[in-house]
Amino acid sequence: MNYIVFDLEWNQCPKGKEWAVDHFPFEIIEIGAVKLDDELRQIGEFRQLISPVVYTQLHYKICEVTHLDMDTLKREGVPFAAAMERFLAWCGEDYMFVTWGSMDLTELQRNMVYFGLEIPFPMPLLYYDLQKLYNLLYVDGPDKLSLDQAVEESGIPLEEERPFHHALDDAYYTALVMEKMDFDLVQEFVSMDYYRIPQCEAEEIYLKFPGYSKFVSREFEEREDALSDKHVTDMYCYKCNRMLRKKIRWFSVNPRLQVCLAVCPEHGLVRGKIRIKKSESGGAFAVRTTKFVDEEGAAAIAEKKEEVKKRRSEKNKLKKQARRTRAEK
Repeated sequence: MNYIVFDLEWNQCPKGKEWAVDHFPFEIIEIGAVKLDDELRQIGEFRQLISPVVYTQLHYKICEVTHLDMDTLKREGVPFAAAMERFLAWCGEDYMFVTWGSMDLTELQRNMVYFGLEIPFPMPLLYYDLQKLYNLLYVDGPDKLSLDQAVEESGIPLEEERPFHHALDDAYYTALVMEKMDFDLVQEFVSMDYYRIPQCEAEEIYLKFPGYSKFVSREFEEREDALSDKHVTDMYCYKCNRMLRKKIRWFSVNPRLQVCLAVCPEHGLVRGKIRIKKSESGGAFAVRTTKFVDEEGAAAIAEKKEEVKKRRSEKNKLKKQARRTRAEK
């Protein structure tokens, strides 16, 4: 299997987000990619400019960052459909995408749908988010490093003819970071793209990773519909597949995050997290992750629940006081 390390540059509405085409905030203007073999050796490069037809004036920020101009795009670019045909032919048959961050695959598919192209990728679409994997290996904390920071940290020399923020050059540097890092240690931690999600119960997705599992639900009309579905809220041990008793029931940390604590009689304490995400069509779907925790981790969940309870109580008191004040007036 080969790895397709790719990067995109895109344009956006120069008038601002409120003027953008619905479900089409970014129009791709450049595809750049590097092909690696299974030993992470570079065996090919791909670059294609695309002539925009929706946002035909370049946003000033895009000009500043990419140093592209509309004359160049019109002269050297091809229609998006032709670019995708060339790109997919170059990718070949057996490959896996690698990106720096999670946006590129989503925007690639969004552009394909807008231009009426069939999406040929498998469902679920699994890929490597190298930014996530690099941070997992080398960064202590939640902040994610940018590509240029990772390049500098990895001791990769910058090449004068390869500046950042050109699609091929960013893909090239991403591939070099991938070659330098201990990729074998994180190879099992694939990411899933959420542009296309399950539409029925039979399509719901269960993934198992070293140290945690993930469940992706079908699409629901509303957030509340997702949270009332047993497939979403039931807890299972991903080692023995047993349904678990909840020691701390699901509670809301914020509108998009629910947490619980369950117990497997054989394998111990299991933390559950449900993140509610918005689908492309405006509905909602749930991503539930489960992970084993120790007593310290369980105590942190209990503490968080008490903190949320106290915060909610204080908020209710303020509301009652406000109502009384209004009534007295």
